[in-house]
Amino acid sequence: MRPLALLLLLPPLFAADYDVLIRNARVIDGGGNPWFRADLAVKDGRIAAIGRLPGATAARTIDARERSLAPGFIDVHTHIEGGVEKNPRSDNFLLDGVTTVITGNCGSSELNLAVWFEKLAGLGLGLNVASLVGHNTVRREVMGSVNRLATPDEIRQMQSLVDRAMREGAVGFSTGLEYVPGAYSDTAEVVALAKTAAGHGGVYTSHMRDEGIHELEAITEAVNVGREAGMPVEISHLKIDRRRIWGASDQSLSLIEKFRREGVDVVADLYPYDRASTNLGIRLPGWALAGGQIKERLADPATRRKIAAEMRQNLAEMGELDYSFATVARFSSNPAYEAKTISEINALKGRSPGAENEIETIFDLMNAGGASMIYHLMGELDIERFLRYPFTAIASDGGIVELGAGNPHPRSYGTNARVLAEYVRARGVLTLEDAIRRMTSLPARTFGLHDRGLLREGMAADLVLFDPLRVRDLSTYAQPHQYSQGFDFVLVNGRIVVDDGKLTAARPGQPIRHQPAPSQ
Repeated sequence: MRPLALLLLLPPLFAADYDVLIRNARVIDGGGNPWFRADLAVKDGRIAAIGRLPGATAARTIDARERSLAPGFIDVHTHIEGGVEKNPRSDNFLLDGVTTVITGNCGSSELNLAVWFEKLAGLGLGLNVASLVGHNTVRREVMGSVNRLATPDEIRQMQSLVDRAMREGAVGFSTGLEYVPGAYSDTAEVVALAKTAAGHGGVYTSHMRDEGIHELEAITEAVNVGREAGMPVEISHLKIDRRRIWGASDQSLSLIEKFRREGVDVVADLYPYDRASTNLGIRLPGWALAGGQIKERLADPATRRKIAAEMRQNLAEMGELDYSFATVARFSSNPAYEAKTISEINALKGRSPGAENEIETIFDLMNAGGASMIYHLMGELDIERFLRYPFTAIASDGGIVELGAGNPHPRSYGTNARVLAEYVRARGVLTLEDAIRRMTSLPARTFGLHDRGLLREGMAADLVLFDPLRVRDLSTYAQPHQYSQGFDFVLVNGRIVVDDGKLTAARPGQPIRHQPAPSQ
C-alpha cells in the first residue's frame, strides 16, 4: 500500500474536541440566576462543558459577540396536531426560539400516542414533542358527544385509555371543560381519570370551566382535582376574559397562592396577548352542540330562539353590546370572511347592526361548518399582573401554521419574542433572567423534562442564542404571517436548526416520552 493511501485510512491527528463551540456568550442558565460570561461546548447532542475554554476546538465555532445564550424555550401549551404532519420542521416555533413543545392541551390529544410518536419520528421533526392525553378525546371515544354523566363502566373504559396513553409516554392528563364533550362531565369523573394519570407520575392541566365571572370556582375545581388525585396542577392560559370584571386577576392569584401555601403544587401558563383564539361554537350554549346536532337544533324555530336567548344573556354577562370583539381567523366555506369581525360580516350580509342580527350571522357560519376565531376578551392590567406572578410559565396556545394561510392569532409566531421585546425590554414587567426561567426551567420542572430547561453539563443541548436588544415579534393581528427576529442561532439536541437567522435542513427533534424522575 502506498504511504498516501495508508495515511488516508488513519484517524485524523487533530480531531476537534467538540461538535459546536459557542464563545463569549452572556449565559442565562434558565434558573433565574444573573447572567455570566462563558463559553459553551456541545458534544453528541449534550452540553459537554461550560466555562472558559481557551484551547478548545470544534467542528463549528460561533462567536456570541455579547449575545445571550439560554436553554431552548419549552412551550407548555400548544396544539400542533394536524399542523406538525404538514410542517414537521415547525418553522414558526423554531424562529421564536422554541425547541420543545407540549401538545394535547385543552382536553384534545391524539388517542393512540404510540402510533403517533412513531409517525412523527419517521417524518423528521425540527423540535421535540411531548404530549398530554386529553379528557375530551377519551370521552368522545367512549361516549361520543352525548350530554350526560358517565356511567361507572364508561369511566373504567376511559381510565383504560388514559392508562394506555400514559404507558405510551404521555406527560399528563388535560381537560377542556368549556368544550364539548368535557363540559358534560362532573368533577368526580375528572378526578377518576386524573388519578390514573397520577399513578404514572403525570401532571394535570386544565382549560377550566370558566375564565371570567366564575373563575374562582373554576380554579378551586382544578386544584381540588390535583389535590384528590395527588398530582401537580397547571392552569392553562390563565386570564380574565370578561370585560366587566377586568382587574379581578388579583383575586385569582390570591386564591392560587392560598392553595400553594396549603401544599398543592399549582402553577399556571399564559400567552402575552389580549385576544384569545378558539372555535366559533364556544359562543353557543354547550347543550346546543351535543351529539353534533347543531344544524338540526338551529332548524327548529323554538330551539333556535332558545339558543339565541341564551347567547344574548351571555353577551350581557360579558359586558359586550355586540360581537365586534369576535374576528374570523379561518373559514374554509368563504375565506373572504377571514380577518373580519362578526359585526362586519353581518353588514356584508345586508343586515342591520346589533346583537340580534349578528346572532343570526353566527348561525349562518355554524351551519356552514363553523369557523376558527380570535376574540378580544382580556385587559392589559390582568395580563401584566399574571405575568408578574413567579409561577406563571410563558406559553403560546398556538399551533404549527402554514405561512400565508388564513388569519391566525399572532401568538403562533411571536409569543416568546413579544415577552422579551414588550414585557422585558419596553415595559420592564420582568427581568430578562426571570423571563427566560418562565420559558425554560419552570416548564421543564412542571412536566418532568429532567434533562432540559437548564444550561448544565450533561443536559440536552437545546440552545438559543439571541440579542436581547434586537429580538422582536413582527406578527400582528392584521398581518400575522411574519416570523420573529433576533433568535440568531437555535440548536435542538446539539444540531443547528437556525443558523444566523436562517432555517437549516436539520431535523434533529424527537418525540419525548414521560419518564420517572431520576432517583436521588
